[in-house]
Amino acid sequence: MAVLDKQVSAFRRLPEDWAGQRVPGVGFDRDALEAAGVREAGALAAVTNGDNSNIVTARIARETYEVPAVVARIYDPRRAEIFQRLGIHTVATVTWTTKQVLRRIFPDRSADDWSDPGDQVHLVERVLPDAWAGVRLADIERPREIRLVAVSRAGATQVAGPGLIGQEGDVLHIAIGKGSAEMFEKLMSAGPGAPT
Repeated sequence: MAVLDKQVSAFRRLPEDWAGQRVPGVGFDRDALEAAGVREAGALAAVTNGDNSNIVTARIARETYEVPAVVARIYDPRRAEIFQRLGIHTVATVTWTTKQVLRRIFPDRSADDWSDPGDQVHLVERVLPDAWAGVRLADIERPREIRLVAVSRAGATQVAGPGLIGQEGDVLHIAIGKGSAEMFEKLMSAGPGAPT
């Protein structure tokens, strides 16, 4: 794990026990990225104060180094939608950014977005695992336990229909009944056709 920042003083904000690398430089400098270990990286979050810097960094990570999970913070929502359509996950605003960055970097962890007061139903977002790309998304559903509500794809969200086929980069919006979270996680990890 590494933090890359052009301001060396920014490293003082890291916890004292943080064991990752501290690499001075800018995110779109390939030498700095390589010093930070981009060739072996499983994920990269570009979260500077500049939209252009974040997008260039994200594109280099994705297209040159083929980092599997890349996300860029974008302040301008119009630009964010364009970049989403180019396949670069974008997030905005501080609280939402933190949740979305973690969701994109750790797609196998489900995060509750909302629970009813009685804790009977949880609404979650989940990045579609690669194994489910090309599969009918209705196959994820389990009566009275798991219901696919909507899918966000290329910057647009649609209500899920019975014939919708999964695509790489889809974000699923799913209602999960009480006690079914573990079943859902196993279903996502195992892939289509596996017994649950």
